[in-house]
Amino acid sequence: MVPAAQAAPGQDRQEPHGLGTSLAPAEADAKVTGTHPYTADLWAEGLLWAAVLRSPHPHARIKGIETAEAAGMPGVRTVVTHAEVAGDAGLGRTVTDRPPLASDLVRYHGEPVAAVAADHPETARLAAAAIVVEYEVLDAVTDPEKSFEAAPLHPDGNLVRHIPLRHGDPGATGDVVVEGLYRIGRQDPAPIGAESGLAVPRPDGGVEIYTASTDPHGDRDRLAACLGLAQEQVKIYVTGVPGALGDREDLGFQLPLSLLAIRTGCPVKLAATREESFLGHAHRHPTLLRYWHHADREGKLVKVEAQVLMDAGAYADDSAEVLAAAVSFAAGPYLVPNAVVDGWAVRTNNPPAGYVRGEGAMQVCAAYEGQMDKLAAQLGIDPAELRARNVLGTGDPLPTGQTVTCPAPVAELLAAVREAPMPALPKDGPVEDWLLPGGPEGAADPGAVRRGVGYALGMVHMLGAEGADEVSTATVKVEGTVATVLCAAVETGQGFATLARQIVQDVLGVDEVHVAPVDTDLPVAGPGGRGRHTWVSGGAVERAAKMVRTQLLQPLAAKFGMSAELLTIADGKITSYDGVLSTTVLEALEGKELWATAQCRPHPTEPLNESGRGDAFVGLSFAAVRAVVDVDVELGAVRVVEMAIAQDVGRVLNPRQLEARIEAGVTQGVGAALTEHLRVVRGVVRRADLAGYALPTALDAPDVRIVKLVEERDVVAPFGAKAVSAVPVVVSPAAVAAAVRAATGRPVNRLPIRPQAAVGVTRGAV
Repeated sequence: MVPAAQAAPGQDRQEPHGLGTSLAPAEADAKVTGTHPYTADLWAEGLLWAAVLRSPHPHARIKGIETAEAAGMPGVRTVVTHAEVAGDAGLGRTVTDRPPLASDLVRYHGEPVAAVAADHPETARLAAAAIVVEYEVLDAVTDPEKSFEAAPLHPDGNLVRHIPLRHGDPGATGDVVVEGLYRIGRQDPAPIGAESGLAVPRPDGGVEIYTASTDPHGDRDRLAACLGLAQEQVKIYVTGVPGALGDREDLGFQLPLSLLAIRTGCPVKLAATREESFLGHAHRHPTLLRYWHHADREGKLVKVEAQVLMDAGAYADDSAEVLAAAVSFAAGPYLVPNAVVDGWAVRTNNPPAGYVRGEGAMQVCAAYEGQMDKLAAQLGIDPAELRARNVLGTGDPLPTGQTVTCPAPVAELLAAVREAPMPALPKDGPVEDWLLPGGPEGAADPGAVRRGVGYALGMVHMLGAEGADEVSTATVKVEGTVATVLCAAVETGQGFATLARQIVQDVLGVDEVHVAPVDTDLPVAGPGGRGRHTWVSGGAVERAAKMVRTQLLQPLAAKFGMSAELLTIADGKITSYDGVLSTTVLEALEGKELWATAQCRPHPTEPLNESGRGDAFVGLSFAAVRAVVDVDVELGAVRVVEMAIAQDVGRVLNPRQLEARIEAGVTQGVGAALTEHLRVVRGVVRRADLAGYALPTALDAPDVRIVKLVEERDVVAPFGAKAVSAVPVVVSPAAVAAAVRAATGRPVNRLPIRPQAAVGVTRGAV
């Protein structure tokens, strides 16, 4: 008997096969058993170790750098500073405004100043500490509101971008107006594995880098420019990515590694500590938001006014794009006839901010949903009902003027979470079956616990925006009964490698499909994030597989005098519409080697104009969440009992994988709501470790109930599927905040929610 995993096409399968099934990731066993190769596990003959010296000041002038003592230490091979950087280019994924190593100024705490290569990691760290930097400490601008009037922190000025969005009648007013001020904290991606990299010098003077990049071609191009090398002299091999929830492998790690490898002629490795990881990569933009919502007496929205101020940190990087998302979605998935929104992103001397899942959309969701709760209370309308009266639908316009052409089942999603059964109250079961806020050993008094229910709706965009050229290329090769996919789309945990296997199985009927490792010799596939690899790279794989399918079927069809379109592949068999032709895929592929390369490029978008208007987005995804929380109103402790979610997914491609992505997104959102906040005091990062930065653990993760998945396919997306990971992160914090408001009657206008914000009960609480 042939094992199921090796079953020939045409035989009964016991393993999942093709789209719509829960095919397991190929690397799952290796990751569970600890044998999956990550960058930190790599080794090379003659390996040296790197360490980076970082600024202890958020803002200072560099008067001089003395490296002689460090360079003379036994075991130290070389020390590099900005003087050794050959190119004039800067780092940054969108705006290259950041120097590879600080030269005349340091602009944030932790900015790289110098790097060392030595024969032992401790030697490298000691040598880095021995570098003497003479600083003239300058006043740090850490309040984004003061950035407008402060002296320029960068040659490009302090204002990164201002977007003034105007929609409808700016002078319109409602019968009822509610105002709110909201603050969103600095959430860190906190990947499970800290950054690491291995750089190997090339004979042509270039370098090869082994790292967990999520945008290998973009990183290669920027590194080559900074190193003064041709692009073909820099090659990036993508190793296993130990988690990526936003930016991954900041170039501040890769650039010093490359310099050190080129100067020493030896492989050089860097494995960051958790503190270095916190200091080195970008965080979610801290945001200050002021809102005014206008409505009529029936609760219909008349106008939304908003001011959104985002702290970009010391460098612009991706802040202009993040601001565009925040301004565009400032009114949420609601039909708003009039809007006046101003958004600013400014430089400060705080740590740089960048892409973190749900960027821009998460911050405004917490604010506009807080406003909806305020409006409901003012009008005496149930909060869920108020939302239902204002939901956006397909064919409605966004405040940017763009018409929502994709499925937008917001009303259906809200109805699903409203109708879902509520979790049992503590009084309905024994005390040992429920946890008080603060955990099983918490000090809470059951008499001080109040339960609250809150609702939130949210949306995100998929792919890039504002004219970004989204394109990906893939090659599918079939030899015998084995197919191979070659595509530079990086598997970051979003499931692309599994999806690629499912696509080829579906189109060609081949069971054994391998996805080749990623490096920059492959054609460009673009960065990860926003579901782009499901859409763009998955679309390229599907097109290439269909081209191979045509190559396979045409000779058979010609032999029987029919068109290839009249043949189908299903369950490992090729059959004609009339049953005359019936053979197995195995027989048809015998002795053949087939391959094809294809591209996928979605329809173009356009930048927002001077009034914040334009068709800036390719597609949108929506979700509704109902949060149930228990709050100890004496201690301010909050326990999330359940998160019920309904989501617009387009089409379920892998049920188990989709469920896991939604649960992970909700949990990340709960972290943003209650615990995750990277403390920065006067520009200095405090407690940059996993003891000081409180990630949700398994004990903190709530029960996540997926009450409905709306499968209304987006006709312009390959397979009709939508991104699923980001929108739960966007909506969950707002829902938790709404539930705490319902439990306590107190205003909750800051994330994460501080205990003092949940202490006490005001009139109207349940």
